Amino acid sequence: MPNVFNPPWWAKSPHVQTILPVFTKVAKPVLERQRLELPDGDFIDLDWQARPQVGKPIVVIIHGLEGSAQSHYARRILQACKEQELAAVVHHHRSCSGETNRLARSYHSGDTDDLQFSLSLLQQTYPQSPLLAVGYSLGGNVLTKYQGEYQEHSLLSRAVVVSAPLQLSACAKRLENGFSKVYQSHLIKQLQHKVNQKLADPDLAGAMALSPMQVANLNTFYDFDDKVTAPLHGFLGVEDYYTRASGLPFIKCITKPTLILHAKDDPFMTDAVIPHSSQLSAHVEYELHAHGGHVGFIEGGTPWKPRYYLERRILDFLLANDASAAP
Repeated sequence: MPNVFNPPWWAKSPHVQTILPVFTKVAKPVLERQRLELPDGDFIDLDWQARPQVGKPIVVIIHGLEGSAQSHYARRILQACKEQELAAVVHHHRSCSGETNRLARSYHSGDTDDLQFSLSLLQQTYPQSPLLAVGYSLGGNVLTKYQGEYQEHSLLSRAVVVSAPLQLSACAKRLENGFSKVYQSHLIKQLQHKVNQKLADPDLAGAMALSPMQVANLNTFYDFDDKVTAPLHGFLGVEDYYTRASGLPFIKCITKPTLILHAKDDPFMTDAVIPHSSQLSAHVEYELHAHGGHVGFIEGGTPWKPRYYLERRILDFLLANDASAAP
């Protein structure tokens, strides 16, 4: 493996790798918001850190489930981009920018339409700037699927996928077991809160065949996705959603340079997310590390001031010699 990642002795645990970054202070970025009005009457928000100079690249950051520009990994890559004088923009999924979206629907793991909308606008506005992207967790699955769906028509020159649940069914089941249930509970509570906010709006409640009591009983991703995510986004049920939205089958179709990073000890994953060599496109570089947790990859420093592998690796790949080529 050309890029070696070794955690320090105090961060070999996948849970330390996953949890410590959440509680580690990262400078709050200075961001400028741009609202995009969508064709269906909804909106998404982009948060900019500097606009690009003519011909210089734009790094598009796609956050994970219930994340935002304020997520620890987003703040760190924004800081790294600032240090290299790179324009960067966070693509927020619907309802994740601090304001509830207007429709009953929200976002999901295979939602490539909104990403394409954002990228198209960026390309139209900055036609001479190459678009580069990094997607984390759910955002990484969206990015993988986008690259495989659009193939040579992808608007991205290069992409990096970090800790993506590329086989959604297996990952949902993994989160029902052991300490991973703690992560599931934390995220489900956030999702339930958003659904209950919408149920309190008479204009939206009619499109949601649920009561607050029913929502309170949706305590696993499998149940939540079956009763909320799938029906609100046009899927027949949870299995249909997981099958059609999982990024794994799309990897072999990717035609633009894409790096996929996983840790074998990721508490959100199973080995089902690891692609076989026959599933890898020639344009995909796959990097599997023994350690790293979920969007962790602490490689040194101290517990109170960790040093990370991710930002260096992400930007090294995105800015490789042909990153300035037009998509």
